[in-house]
Amino acid sequence: MADNGESTPMEGDHAQMVTPWEVSGKEGGKIDYDKLIDQFGCQRIDSALIERVERLTGRPAHIFLRRGVFFAHRDLTAILDAYERGEKFYLYTGRGPSSEALHLGHLVPFTFTKYLQDAFKVPLVIQLTDDEKCMWKDLSVEESVRLARENAKDIIACGFDVSRTFIFTDFNFVGGKFYKNMIKIAKCVTLNKVFGIFGFNNEDHIGKVFFPTIEAAPAFSSSFPHLFDGQDNIRCLIPCAIDQDPFFRMARDVAPRIGYQKPALIESSFFPALQGESGKMSASDPNSAIYVTDSAKNIKDKVNRYAFSGGQDSIENHRKYGANLEVDIPVKYLGFFLDDDAELEHIKTEYGAGRLLTGEVKKRLIDVLTEMVERHQRVRSAVTDEMVDAFMAVRPLPHMFD
Repeated sequence: MADNGESTPMEGDHAQMVTPWEVSGKEGGKIDYDKLIDQFGCQRIDSALIERVERLTGRPAHIFLRRGVFFAHRDLTAILDAYERGEKFYLYTGRGPSSEALHLGHLVPFTFTKYLQDAFKVPLVIQLTDDEKCMWKDLSVEESVRLARENAKDIIACGFDVSRTFIFTDFNFVGGKFYKNMIKIAKCVTLNKVFGIFGFNNEDHIGKVFFPTIEAAPAFSSSFPHLFDGQDNIRCLIPCAIDQDPFFRMARDVAPRIGYQKPALIESSFFPALQGESGKMSASDPNSAIYVTDSAKNIKDKVNRYAFSGGQDSIENHRKYGANLEVDIPVKYLGFFLDDDAELEHIKTEYGAGRLLTGEVKKRLIDVLTEMVERHQRVRSAVTDEMVDAFMAVRPLPHMFD
């Protein structure tokens, strides 16, 4: 499919469904990422592109990049070309605050975005779409605003540089040039197109239909005059999960018509639920996810009880046939969070051959997750309301490209 903003949802009652608000595999199975790439019209990230990132940044690729968690892109090559010529770009990512705390799947884009910010030494804008969650969820405006600030503390705890980072909420920031860009975008997108891209229907309220313009606007630097005054066409790179692609496919389609460069994207696969890979973690099912607020006991209980295993039904059969790594959630989680490549390959080899048991692999995962979550909790506990205010202050960032 061309990069033209065509329909996102796939045909058929039991087909794969990937939209910003719904993710499910065909007939409850795994997500077919090859089909998504073909459908959305993005490109696979290959080893040559990863090597180029390493060469330009002078540092090893993040494990999410070299292990294929971030697996697809739009115009990443153009961003690297511009960077090599000495041109500037900025990063944009976001979060829809619908729960009190983040789960591990929510941390994936922020962890990777921090790597990009540090590696390329570029500014970052983070959008908290408190208005979106108020429109899609049964949340009041006041509760959406509160959750946005709570989520901001978890985001800040990921280690972002306040001198290069601007965090904003839609309820507090939308206006001025940002709103002007929203209107420019809105005038270029017909109802037929927005229905096709996002799967809306005649029963959806008009707030939902207009919302995509709000998420598209940060992809254009002129929306942030306090950061990019007089620099209205700086390139933008958006790290996000691939279900967010429809917003920016629309933005890319509109960009030339309103005089801006198309935003580039680098897109991740979904962090699977503990129960398996038919979709992504759900904030509405606490047993499908590990949260950054979970205790060590919570983590141990959830992994042991709910993490879907590819091991055999008996030790005898397991020793004989080994584990099915394709469906094993503990191995997949270790692929996200175990830094040591050699240890990960050893676990896969031994577990796949039946020499490691499911309980042993789950124990290693519990250790990794507990250490990571407890570290996050320590940092998060030190994030004050004053720090949130500092990140959200509408101010210039004079050294953001240094």
